[in-house]
Amino acid sequence: MKLSSLLFLLAPLLISCSVIKLPADCNDVYNEDKTRPSGVYIIYPSGTTSAIQAYCDMVSEGGRWTVFQRRMDGSVNFYRNWAEYKRGFGNAAGEYWLGLDNIHELTRNQNYELMVDMEDFEGNKKFALYSSFKVDAECDGYLLHVSGFNNKGGAGDSLAIHNGQKFTTFDKDQDHWSDNCAKMFLGAFWYDTCHSANPNGVYRRGADGTLHAIGVEWYYFKGYDYSLKSFSMKIRPAK
Repeated sequence: MKLSSLLFLLAPLLISCSVIKLPADCNDVYNEDKTRPSGVYIIYPSGTTSAIQAYCDMVSEGGRWTVFQRRMDGSVNFYRNWAEYKRGFGNAAGEYWLGLDNIHELTRNQNYELMVDMEDFEGNKKFALYSSFKVDAECDGYLLHVSGFNNKGGAGDSLAIHNGQKFTTFDKDQDHWSDNCAKMFLGAFWYDTCHSANPNGVYRRGADGTLHAIGVEWYYFKGYDYSLKSFSMKIRPAK
């Protein structure tokens, strides 16, 4: 057998033995090159066929954060159905939701921590930290597990009542209220009966009580009826 023919037959085996580590999250992106700035990168939450774009925050509280939710200018409609929240929508360079399936894939095999960043229209910035964050699979309603609150950033704990809740959209009601919280407050979230945080609500500009508690809200920062200027939720592997 000619050498060229032998190499042709062995090529698949040689290729299969090569190890290519694809970044599952922004922590992996950082570890590949610690000089990389904040920005949009491609990550692979569940392997080679799961490539998606995500915004990586490489600065806040040590960086390495994978942003899975971001509001900043009202350019994207967040009043979406179950399929869209499952899949994800928006643009990683601006406003977007990473997708419940992707969030589940990221958090199912190791413990992640959560940071919630926010700013009001007066320029006041706060954040909240949680030492443990996990989202279960769709068959479990994307049940939220969040605990270990740290008030270092002064935002207060607006996720306590959302811990242990399933995700609700206007077309899939899994909250504990007799009605649908997503419909009432024009958002989608891990509602209970109903919320002290409404990150995916209507983007409004500051104080507005015309319709109660429908804005981008974090109760323990600005109360109800104040829609925040910017809001983001981001995760990284816990140390």
